[in-house]
Amino acid sequence: MKATLAMADGTIFRGRGFGAEGRVGGEVVFNTSMTGYQEILTDPSYQGQIVAMTYPEIGNVGVNPEDVESFKPFVRGFIVKEYWDTPSNWRSRSSLGEYMRSHGLIGIEDIDTRQLVRLTRDRGAQQAVLATGDVDEAALVLEAKARPSLEGQDLASVVSCESAYRWQTGTWELASGYSEKTGGDGPLVAAFDFGIKLNILRNLTDLGCRVVVFPSDTKADEIRDLKPDGLFLSNGPGDPDAVGGAISVVRELVAEMPTFGICLGHQILALALGAKTYKMKFGHHGGNQPVMDVDTGIVEITSQNHGFAVDADTLPAGTRVTRINLNDRTVEGFAHEALPVFSVQYHPEASPGPHDAHPLFQRFFDSMQTRATGSELERWPVRAVAGAAGVE
Repeated sequence: MKATLAMADGTIFRGRGFGAEGRVGGEVVFNTSMTGYQEILTDPSYQGQIVAMTYPEIGNVGVNPEDVESFKPFVRGFIVKEYWDTPSNWRSRSSLGEYMRSHGLIGIEDIDTRQLVRLTRDRGAQQAVLATGDVDEAALVLEAKARPSLEGQDLASVVSCESAYRWQTGTWELASGYSEKTGGDGPLVAAFDFGIKLNILRNLTDLGCRVVVFPSDTKADEIRDLKPDGLFLSNGPGDPDAVGGAISVVRELVAEMPTFGICLGHQILALALGAKTYKMKFGHHGGNQPVMDVDTGIVEITSQNHGFAVDADTLPAGTRVTRINLNDRTVEGFAHEALPVFSVQYHPEASPGPHDAHPLFQRFFDSMQTRATGSELERWPVRAVAGAAGVE
């Protein structure tokens, strides 16, 4: 099956299709992770984007019902150098191609991914159209040129849950899989879902937190009604400045309880405090980004997925930059100097990626003091991941 990737600048890549057939548009970004393509496909932060993997061989471990970061794939399309259709892994339940076909996800292989990465690095992330079969290449380029930028788009509202729910599944362990943590009286966390990855919830649960997840458009009084011990702001896609309602709500709540933000949540927290954000040339996507703690000089290798960043020069008085990216000196974390409020641009939950930054969850846990609450958690249903994302 022929497949074509047409970039907005007129560059054409011709290869073979795998997965579903059809045509789709999105912003092309590259991911430098060597493993974890299933987690990448199901990361809601990729809404509106076509992902190119820099690692050359993809699909060799298949897919399974456990290694997912949401309840369906969110990438718009998938680009690889070589797709492997005969997986070999004891946990595999189907091939990557079968999984993609079941979700209508289009892939292209056998293109020069190094050329594509250099193009993106030099000219910046751009819109593109990925199509299978016989196509009019000039028409695809015009379609790509006409596609809107991610700037100004509130994609968090597109990927967020529709109603609040409880989460009580812990992290995965060899031989036993995912554990269910019921009961307990640990800190009660209200988590905003801007496109939340499930491993964030698993890590909070492992520490003993009771977690209720709320849609991105939840009002401040609904959060107060829960009487939480802490507020968590999740990762997610799109332009943080476009998530105006959530910015206003966080501005109301941030002085009332300990707050921890990751990725889009980090950016929303910065905006709520009065800072500004900007779109990066091609962003950070992958599991090998070096980040330095400015207080200790310790360097963490981190997992990242973002195309916007906080402008350090606009952070207000009373806050300070705590972490910087060693590749381009962008802001990777900040904290409030008087309140138990902090955030990071990267992903301490990894999945995929290194676990260097995992202690940040403990820091958030330690910042909260469990208090008696009259909230009846049973009013929210428990959500589980078993059998998620269409893999049996």
